Amino acid sequence: MYGLFRPLLFRLDPERAHALAIRWLAERGAWTRSWHDGPDPPDPDLSVEVAGIRFPNPVGVAAGFDKDGEVTEGLAGIGFGFVEVGTVTPRAQPGNPRPRLWRLPHDRALVNRMGFNNAGADAMAETLAAGRTRRVPVGINVGKNKDTPLDRAVDDYRACVAKLHGFADYIVVNVSSPNTPGLRDLVEEDRLKALLDGVMAEVRSHGAKPVFLKVAPDHGDDDLRRIADTALAAGVTGLVATNTTVSRQGLSTPDPPTEGGLSGKPILDRAVAVVSLLRDHTKGKVPIIGVGGVFDADDAWRMLQAGASLVQVFTGFVYGGPGTAKRICEGLRARYRERR
Repeated sequence: MYGLFRPLLFRLDPERAHALAIRWLAERGAWTRSWHDGPDPPDPDLSVEVAGIRFPNPVGVAAGFDKDGEVTEGLAGIGFGFVEVGTVTPRAQPGNPRPRLWRLPHDRALVNRMGFNNAGADAMAETLAAGRTRRVPVGINVGKNKDTPLDRAVDDYRACVAKLHGFADYIVVNVSSPNTPGLRDLVEEDRLKALLDGVMAEVRSHGAKPVFLKVAPDHGDDDLRRIADTALAAGVTGLVATNTTVSRQGLSTPDPPTEGGLSGKPILDRAVAVVSLLRDHTKGKVPIIGVGGVFDADDAWRMLQAGASLVQVFTGFVYGGPGTAKRICEGLRARYRERR
């Protein structure tokens, strides 16, 4: 069915189409609340425990889709096993000027330079507090405001944690978006250590909770190993690999936008390689959420076999529509049964 509507949606401005999707998911979430009370039952074939959290299935929505935590129930209702909301900043901000989101259909990709547009931590707290049920685990992805200097960035991350800790099943520290000036400089060793020490102190002051660090695909392998070591030394629970890339290598789309992060099929191979590298470097003892270019069960299986504990989709959801999560889960279920 979505295949019939997608050409019409793709004629719309991408942000307009996204707004319509959010509205539909919000209405679906309100409808399911009328008959569904409590968490979704775990799938006996796919349910997994990661970082002490029980996930009904391993297929989640990546940060950036539900920026303000408005449609977690609607996303659960179409089969996702968890939802990562955000990236949220302490204060509301409009993000970068439009246009800032482009589709690359020939490459099954998106380019975005959104710039952490969101309603702010207080608004997200109100939205999540209004939800009557928590159907699936919810992660909260936190970042800094654009106008906050790098030497004060830790204050922004701590402020988000302080306001949203009680609503998160896990927290993700985002230092890997290419769309906030200087953000990726936070992975420099001394800066990253100071940032994560501050975040972990804030988390502990409110009660233990899993914390993940989200990394970029554009770092060299040695840098990725160093980043992982710094994160684990600070007490971080796990890693999210990866964010979008600034590379445009291998695209068939002529003259793609040069600014912003590329997501979708073109980054799958690198994302899988980063997951594998991090799995090997941490000897498989650290949970990894694999994200980047997952469109179907074959892609998700590659991620899981490379070392991911969970997978996330975003661009694959845009191109695949509301049935994406259930199709991936059906394919994964068949693979697990074959291995028995």
